[in-house]
Amino acid sequence: MAEVLVYVDHVDGAVRKPTLELLTLARRIGDPVAVALGAGAGDTVAALAEHGAVKVLTHEAAEYADYLVVPKVDALQAAVAAVSPAAVLVPSSAEGKEIAARLALRLGSGVITDAVDLEAGDEGPVATQSVFAASYTTKSRVSKGTPVITVKPNSAAVEAAPAAGAVESLSVTFSEQATGTKVTGRTPRESTGRPELTEAAIVVSGGRGVNGAENFSIIEALADSLGAAVGASRAAVDAGWYPHTNQVGQTGKSVSPQLYIANGISGAIQHRAGMQTSKTIVAVNKDAEAPIFELVDFGVVGDLFDVVPQLTEEIKARKG
Repeated sequence: MAEVLVYVDHVDGAVRKPTLELLTLARRIGDPVAVALGAGAGDTVAALAEHGAVKVLTHEAAEYADYLVVPKVDALQAAVAAVSPAAVLVPSSAEGKEIAARLALRLGSGVITDAVDLEAGDEGPVATQSVFAASYTTKSRVSKGTPVITVKPNSAAVEAAPAAGAVESLSVTFSEQATGTKVTGRTPRESTGRPELTEAAIVVSGGRGVNGAENFSIIEALADSLGAAVGASRAAVDAGWYPHTNQVGQTGKSVSPQLYIANGISGAIQHRAGMQTSKTIVAVNKDAEAPIFELVDFGVVGDLFDVVPQLTEEIKARKG
């Protein structure tokens, strides 16, 4: 069976969930070979093997932390040369898509970004994408070279599938461009205790109907009762009610959780483009004609200031 390279997104050896999802998808089209780079790469092996990696290529060097993107592209190019994979899978983060684009250019290959599903095809892997502001679903494949595919978080359920996880050291020669952009400082992001927005299984968002920054506490309380991330519409962000880092939409972040709860959000195309691939969508809006109700699985016509606190209390009661 052909091997499939999976780029490992980890923090000091702690493997992030999107990588485990990629291993699940990789098993559909071949034998997953994980590529773990940087400090703590060796500590990723147990988790990767538990989720299906038949082999783990590791390389630790200061360049991965000290410089932007290019050292990782150099390493993946070396891995492709060593393995001759059927495809290269990368998490669909901002960095992941830059890595994928640069790698595809170097390989003379095609690239597919933001895939939401992956399956084996007669002429190579077939990726499913949600396109044109999530109005259409398409199936695509790369017709030239080694396919490089980025996959959106929450596109597949994480499944354990213990494999050998044989560790091999990857030989990497860094290019002249690798040290072109140096990281001069880092500031840790303040933790809210909530999941990362793009990776969360549940997202609770607020829009113009929240009617003020002080009222987002209602949205946060519902999110916390569900162990969810908090999102916001462009209108709420533009009004200064919530940080831009939490914006969901075409000019914000794209999410695809198992459950998305939209509160006081009209459902303009800009917002729908960022959340329409959610598995289950619930909306609370006092306007029965709001466009958001066209795509929901469950809709509540009512004032969010009445509905959301009652929902929060009911969830707490059931959990308690």
